[in-house]
Amino acid sequence: MNELVKAVKQAAVEAVRAEAPVAVCYGTVTSASPLKIQVDQKKTLTDPQLILTDNVRDFNVEMSTIEGTGKSLGPHYTEDESGGSGYPAFAAHKHRYQGRKKWRVHNALKVGEKVILLRCDGGQKYIVLDRWEARE
Repeated sequence: MNELVKAVKQAAVEAVRAEAPVAVCYGTVTSASPLKIQVDQKKTLTDPQLILTDNVRDFNVEMSTIEGTGKSLGPHYTEDESGGSGYPAFAAHKHRYQGRKKWRVHNALKVGEKVILLRCDGGQKYIVLDRWEARE
C-alpha cells in the first residue's frame, strides 16, 4: 500500500507542475557547442531541451539602405580606400550600393554568460530568453 501512496503523491506533484504554464529561472552557459546551460548544481539543460530566441543565437537579417535628400540620408557609397594588399581586387574604388542586403548577427551564447530562461511544458522545454549580465 505504501508504494501506491507514493505513486499517487508523485502523480499529484507532476500534475501540479504541469499546470504551471511558465516559470522564470536563471542559468549559466557551461558549453557553447553543444549548448549546455546549468540551472542549479544538479540540473544541466542540453540542446534538445532549449528553445533559443534571436537574442541568444546567430541569425540573418535583411536590411535596406535608405536614401533621402538631407546630408545624412544621401546615397551610400563604399569607402574610396585600398585594402592594402596590392592585389587589383583590393585597389581603391568607390561605387554606390543600394537595396536590400543580408547581414549576419552574431548573438550566440558563450561559456560563462548568464541567461534568463522560461520553463514551459511542465519542465520539459526551456525558452532561453536573453542574457542577464552585460557582454564584454
